[in-house]
Amino acid sequence: MSDHAFLATTRDSYDSMAVDYAEWLRSDLDERPLDRALLATFAERVRATGNLSVADVGCGPGRVTVLLDRLGLDASGIDLSPGMIALARRTYPGLRFEVGSMLALDLPDASLGGLLAYYSVIHVPWELRPAVFAEFHRVLVPGGHLMLAFQVGDDRTRHTEAFGRPVDLTFHRQRPEEIADLLREAGFELWVTTVKQREGTEKTPQGLVIAHKRGAGSPG
Repeated sequence: MSDHAFLATTRDSYDSMAVDYAEWLRSDLDERPLDRALLATFAERVRATGNLSVADVGCGPGRVTVLLDRLGLDASGIDLSPGMIALARRTYPGLRFEVGSMLALDLPDASLGGLLAYYSVIHVPWELRPAVFAEFHRVLVPGGHLMLAFQVGDDRTRHTEAFGRPVDLTFHRQRPEEIADLLREAGFELWVTTVKQREGTEKTPQGLVIAHKRGAGSPG
């Protein structure tokens, strides 16, 4: 695992609030019809590759991993936080969850039909995004699909408290056009870029991207 300092602070922060965070997100997807629709579309695209293996990278308590499983994919979850992984394993004992870093995935080259990073690249410093996207590219089969979700913006914010507990979390907003450029440089072709305007308690617009790895078998 990389020795970047943000990995340790992010891991420890989510470990400390795993139970509260999972409860807070318990019905989150019920209020996100666009996200559910795009996740279903992502799953359909992955199924069309013939490789049903999908990694939910930054899976947290596993609430999206189980959705991908119900959409017919061979879904597994990866998260930096051992506390989150322990909680996901208890909640969804039929699924696979492993501790790991998106900067160094413990997966073979070209082994996945799809990879989801649902609000998990938001803690990665901007300068490390090329390395993360290169790692995503490495583990996908040619034509395999990538889906990202993130908050839209230019700012970086640091939180030192959550659910009444001390944390050290930095949130990096993303610009869809920058994400698109970085993905193209990493060897992806963009298929869908959607920006949903803020609603409810959201502080920023929300970005969702689906792309595929260039290569044999890529969709037209």
